[in-house]
Amino acid sequence: MDERNKKVADRIRQVTAALLALIIVGFSCAFFFSEKVDFSEGENRYLASFPAFSMESLKDGSYTEGIRSYLSDHFPFRDLFMGVKAETEIALGKREINGIYIADDGYLIEAYAEPENTERIVEKFGKFYETVSAEGVSVSLMLAPTASVIYRDKLPVFAPEHDQMETRREISERSGVPFIDCYDALMEAKDGEEPLYYRTDHHWTSYGAYEAYAVYCEEKGIRPLDLDELIKKEVSEDFRGTVYSKLNDDRLAKDTITIFENPKNRLTVYYTDTGETSDSLYEFSYLDKKDKYSMFLNNIHSLIEITNETADSERELVLIKDSYANSMVPFLVNHYRKIYVFDTRYYKKGPSSFIREHPEVTDVLLLYNMNTIDTDLGVGGIY
Repeated sequence: MDERNKKVADRIRQVTAALLALIIVGFSCAFFFSEKVDFSEGENRYLASFPAFSMESLKDGSYTEGIRSYLSDHFPFRDLFMGVKAETEIALGKREINGIYIADDGYLIEAYAEPENTERIVEKFGKFYETVSAEGVSVSLMLAPTASVIYRDKLPVFAPEHDQMETRREISERSGVPFIDCYDALMEAKDGEEPLYYRTDHHWTSYGAYEAYAVYCEEKGIRPLDLDELIKKEVSEDFRGTVYSKLNDDRLAKDTITIFENPKNRLTVYYTDTGETSDSLYEFSYLDKKDKYSMFLNNIHSLIEITNETADSERELVLIKDSYANSMVPFLVNHYRKIYVFDTRYYKKGPSSFIREHPEVTDVLLLYNMNTIDTDLGVGGIY
């Protein structure tokens, strides 16, 4: 009997070893022979490339770290395993996964990281303001609070409270740029019928952008349009954004993308980097892709020139921004004959020199959100 049991145990070990070897060989073959892509549609980001070897990179550890990142990004069936992992952890009651809080009412809220570059941001904003305001241009700064602040009551009770609002205050006060604060308006509207932030994405919705736009207008002496004066369109009901992409759990809810258009506007939208021209602020082909938010202003461009022949003033605006501003532009165009939209991550000449060369510019708005401003490379290029 003992001899028989021993044979059975040996057989089980052999089968187990064979299965493990088969799995390892299978995954190795899948890794080496599968097509490698540069961009992950599911995660909406560029994947790590294989690192170039040098003795210096080997010594400082960056070469082996690069290999680790490459293997992690190109692991076979990565999206599937991410989804299974997230689904399992959520089922077990975990409320924080990969820096994302599983919040109430179906919200996925990105944790706010402790800032490291506040000093640099203050210096760049301050120098820009000093230079441009000397040209007689009205400069304003808006730092948008994110869902982790406005929807704080939806977060798990254990979520740490890094002081995003204190960082906003420090940047605005120390840079000296006149500050337009949309916090109170967002807080007042947060319990309304319409969501101010997407549940699965880090951006604010068109409703959140509208609340900030209305505050901007009041500060500038402009009458903001009521939403009832615009045509409302729900253009997508199956949006899953950047925050969802860090979990990939298909059980999580989808978002609706709503836009507002003024039928009286006659727009010319010129993308200087590609030479393309459009009569719309939206590129609807993105609705067939994962990155649906990029329908606003046709994704990323270094400089966009927007002309509105029916604007209610002849004023001209330079908008220096991150992607939060993209969903606010459809409201701002109603009040400016021309808007120059800069993404200074890609515009290398510096908006300050552009403004000096365009004396017809009357206003400048710096608009960034607090979750990404600390790592936004564009901040370094505003001057």
